[in-house]
Amino acid sequence: MTERVFISPGKYVQGRDVIQKTGEYVKGIKGDKSLVIADDIVWDIAGNQVLESLDQSSVSYIKAVFNGEASTNEINRLVEIGRENNATIVIGVGGGKTLDTAKAVSDTLGGYTVIIPTTASTDAPTSALSVIYSDEGIFESYKFYNKNPDLILVDTKIIASAPPRFLSSGIADALATWVEARAVIEARATTMAGGLPTLAAEAIARKCEETLFDFGLLAYESVQRKVVTSAVEAVVEANTLLSGLGFESGGLAGAHAIHNGFTVLEGDIHHMTHGEKVAFGTLTQLALEKRPIQEIERYIEFYISLDLPVTLEDLKIANVSDEDLYRVAQAATKPDETSHNLPFKVTADDVKDAIIAADQYSHAYKTKKGHK
Repeated sequence: MTERVFISPGKYVQGRDVIQKTGEYVKGIKGDKSLVIADDIVWDIAGNQVLESLDQSSVSYIKAVFNGEASTNEINRLVEIGRENNATIVIGVGGGKTLDTAKAVSDTLGGYTVIIPTTASTDAPTSALSVIYSDEGIFESYKFYNKNPDLILVDTKIIASAPPRFLSSGIADALATWVEARAVIEARATTMAGGLPTLAAEAIARKCEETLFDFGLLAYESVQRKVVTSAVEAVVEANTLLSGLGFESGGLAGAHAIHNGFTVLEGDIHHMTHGEKVAFGTLTQLALEKRPIQEIERYIEFYISLDLPVTLEDLKIANVSDEDLYRVAQAATKPDETSHNLPFKVTADDVKDAIIAADQYSHAYKTKKGHK
């Protein structure tokens, strides 16, 4: 592969109370009926506001409840609802798994895709792919589409009102963007967009990291009080748009592969968010890359300030066995995993040792700085 490829959504709109304009924006999309997907909790947070706006703009719709897992069975169930109601627009409202499911449903129906995230916890909204899990929540595969979402509406008032943990998780997910893109560029590996990274993707990934280190903590403190500040606006854009464009056209490497590896474990780790597991995956990739201690400790300190996990104990797997860590490492180095986008050969033994090393680096840093 020698071509450089950059892909992006049709339109991205971000701002306070933008959800109230959903009908206006959706009305500009050619289509007869919308399938609106959200889970039971999100209907009260944002879903009903979406329906009200669609009503005000005379946009026909059918309501469907998302059952919680971005699995093939759930996608197929929602596709049937869409087909039975002749839906040509699919509107996903909620978190990453809801949005990934909505994209998959829309792709199968051959319709238009509208994405309305209620948190800035992942970079799922802008991409032309979904992460598919089993019904039990174990990572299975990436599912790719011919196009990115047609419209993304990001209401910063709703996002600032969500639990702060979601924003910090999104920062962790987005902070992996440059770390992974840098490795892919060095390796001249293929990105999720289907080609080599572009200069645009590199610039976006760099700006994503710069924005997060500059404004991440300010934004996190702002949402503690549920207020929309300029820092929140900047970080929401970095978490959602910059990270989305940066990971897809810049590439994934070790951090997300290690996240995927952690999904094979059972227990309380399943209560950790995507971004929280990616945070530890990023530290592990930095260890694999033999990055200098100053760089690794910069990430550890930033994660700690955002209440993100930096040790295996923080991930709720303090007593994990070497055998289970090896299972994680095996899953992270499967032949089709993005860990092989690193600019050197990576084995399961390498990853297992890097996980343990990252854990030790964080314990040592906490001890040095007096963190509990």
